[in-house]
Amino acid sequence: MRTSKRTQILEAAARVVEREGVKSVTFDSVAAEAGLTKGGLLYHFASRDDLLQAIHQHLADQWEASMTATAGKPASQATAAERLTAYTRVAAQSATRAELLFMLEGSTTAEHAAPWNAVIERWAPPPAPATDDPATLDRFIARLAADGLWLYESLTAERLDPDLRQAIAERLVATLHRDGD
Repeated sequence: MRTSKRTQILEAAARVVEREGVKSVTFDSVAAEAGLTKGGLLYHFASRDDLLQAIHQHLADQWEASMTATAGKPASQATAAERLTAYTRVAAQSATRAELLFMLEGSTTAEHAAPWNAVIERWAPPPAPATDDPATLDRFIARLAADGLWLYESLTAERLDPDLRQAIAERLVATLHRDGD
């Protein structure tokens, strides 16, 4: 199946972010990366904000697709432990720099954060206030640890050794399943 021009533009924008950060996303930088003119880019996106919103949605959709593939089923069909296992593995092992930067730097408005929030709500929602269920609390602690891992790498610009990332993810997953969840 051929990739749409819009998807090619969004993937080009993600490459720009990987190299230079969210603030580097301009019509000129993305058009150059995509091999288009600025006018060609404007055909698909009326403003920089429209482009940024589309990038957020594109990356959040990729994040969700990775979790669905990891779980082997959509969030709606997975148990709480299966959802968080998928979230933990994706967050700890396969999050791209562009995804991390967009989550951190790019989600400065409620509109930009909405695609990420929707995915996280489906896969790793916070527990209800005042819960005292140990399994629910363990799932939330594992989510916080997975979030902390990608946050650490985003803030330090240091990628951990892949074997260490794998070991951390599997340790978190083991925590989720220790009570037979």
